[in-house]
Formats: sequence, structure tokens, C-alpha cells
Amino acid sequence: MADSIKRVAIVTGASRGIGKAIALRLARDGRHVVLMARSEGPLNDLKAQIEANGGSASVAVADVSDAKALAAAIEKVAEQHGRLDILVNNAGITKDNLALRMSDEDWDAVVDTNLKSAFVASRAAARPMMKGRFGRIVNIASTSGLVGNAGQANYAAAKAGLLGLSKTFARELGSKGVTCNVVAPGYIQTDMTENLPEEIKGKISEMIAVKRLGTVEDIAAAVAYATSDEAGFFTGQTITVDGGMTMV
Repeated sequence: MADSIKRVAIVTGASRGIGKAIALRLARDGRHVVLMARSEGPLNDLKAQIEANGGSASVAVADVSDAKALAAAIEKVAEQHGRLDILVNNAGITKDNLALRMSDEDWDAVVDTNLKSAFVASRAAARPMMKGRFGRIVNIASTSGLVGNAGQANYAAAKAGLLGLSKTFARELGSKGVTCNVVAPGYIQTDMTENLPEEIKGKISEMIAVKRLGTVEDIAAAVAYATSDEAGFFTGQTITVDGGMTMV
């Protein structure tokens, strides 16, 4: 059931995959969703899809790796709508390589996009959230940040960093009605995993307790709870949505 107030939500990396599914779910739940990514075309298509289904959305083009532009875009959304209630930091990239072969440039690109952007966006969003005495920040991490992954030193480090970042924001903003949590997906069916050979998919599924890959809707459902009005006593936590793959 949608909350009675039309909450304003920003979703970064909303043009495809997990970000798109999150945007569709939040719109279905009655939020006005601000779709953010670098390319306007896919965002306009998603906006039309949301509106065709009776939802409410707008587009904000921004490169999350550009700190000044990202902060300005967040501030503009809050100014235009007179509020900002929800921020989902989903945008991310990969530049995989073994650690001994990884360049400084590939390290910096992934850390800036996957970790620094979440800090910059959350810092900018915190001000209007505190003013409104309500806020929900959700950072999309990965099981790679929980257990590591060969060939992903930059990605795993950035995603692990989101856990500490989120707990710190949770402690600093909790008394102002603002929560901050992490959703950590495992293997999810996306464009990237769609190209994997069936044999590899089968081996991955065998590692998962529920014996299947996750869906983008599985992740969106977790975000929907973490951003809901009912989740006010839920903060500084990591929801691992991986079918039981990394449970201990």
C-alpha cells in the first residue's frame, strides 16, 4: 500500500537493470520517482512507462562520477519539489582485473563511481531530509563487498565501503528521522548474467540455497521496505538478497 504522502525519491543508475526495477517498484508504491543516469533517452522511455502505468516520474541527467554535478542535481531536485524523502544510490560500474594487473585508473574509476558518488549524493540529500524530519537512504552494495571476489579488488572494496559509510550516516542522521541502509544483491538475472553459458549459470545456482539466480524484482522488494514509512526503526543494516549463498 502506498504511503499517504507523495514521497519524492531519487534513483541513480535508473536506466536499466536493478535501478530500473527499483524505480518501477517505488513508482508503483506511490512515490514520485526522479530517474537519474548519464543518458537521457532511456530515462525518458522509463518515465513514459511509469506514467503509462499511472505512476509519477521525472528525469534528472547527471554523471555520478562528477561530484559537483551530482550534488547540484540532488539539490535541484529538492528545490524543485520542495522536499526529498528517498535516495537510492544504485549507480555502479565494473572494471575487473586481477589485483596485480589492475591500473590505478581502473581503481579510481570504480571507487569514484561506486563509493564516492554515494557519499556525495547522501551528503547533498541529507540536508533536505533533515529539514523534513524524514529520510530513507539506501545504498546498493553486493555480496562481493561481503566476501570478496577474485578479479574485483576495486569493486569489492567500493561495495564494502558502502557498509561503513551507511552505518556512519545512520548514526549521524538517525535522530533527525533519517535512516540509511544497504541492500547487497547476490547473483541477479541482468543483461550481464544473461550472456553467461547455461553450464556456468547451473554451477552458480548450485551454490545458492534456493537453487536459482535472483531477479531484479527481488532487489526492488527489499528496497521498497527499506524506503517505506514503516522502516523508521530499521537503520544501519545490510539486507543480503542472495538466495542464501553467503549465509553463515
